[in-house]
Amino acid sequence: MTRPKSYAQASKGDVNEIIKIKDAFPKLCPKKISEIHKVINNLDMKGKLKFNMTNKGPSRKQVIIPMGSNNPDRVMVHSNVHVANINSSLKNIKSEVAVDFIRPDNKDIIVTTNKVAATSDLKVIEDYMKNLNDIDSNDVMSPRLPQLKSYLKILGIPYLVEDTNLSLTCDIVERILKTTHIFNDLVLALRLYIIKASPKYNMAVIWINI
Repeated sequence: MTRPKSYAQASKGDVNEIIKIKDAFPKLCPKKISEIHKVINNLDMKGKLKFNMTNKGPSRKQVIIPMGSNNPDRVMVHSNVHVANINSSLKNIKSEVAVDFIRPDNKDIIVTTNKVAATSDLKVIEDYMKNLNDIDSNDVMSPRLPQLKSYLKILGIPYLVEDTNLSLTCDIVERILKTTHIFNDLVLALRLYIIKASPKYNMAVIWINI
């Protein structure tokens, strides 16, 4: 097995990262610091790629149209015709967006464009799809741009509801989130998770997938 790189062998960039780790965790031994450093750089102790910590989401030059189970196949039969017709409609509103191609994705249709579609472009695409004769327009939902999934960790929240002995619940937190303006454009991807930070203190930690 190859030995872990020593501090003396590290590059300038590595040294800066190692110093930051040591400052954050002053009690860790050099071996543990080296392990953390390699995890941060996506490597396990054998030097092989372990996981990718950067989560690059789908291109924004796509339009996702949910449309049920049977509709995508029906759309793809004449996909070239649909691309030409949508581009003609986009040209009529003097849009700089043009459709390159259409492909199915499970129960969705993915419309790939040359630029990120604006609200007016999405409206043109939606109207066209919902007016097709050979699909069920009731199953066609409004087009949307791809969204990234991430998580938030909220600290410093009381675990017990004020003036009660009741613990904080997911329903309470969700109601609060809906009334907070910073969450206006966010969608809960999964049920949020609440734990008590310590048995001795009335503090909660909340994880929210968005």
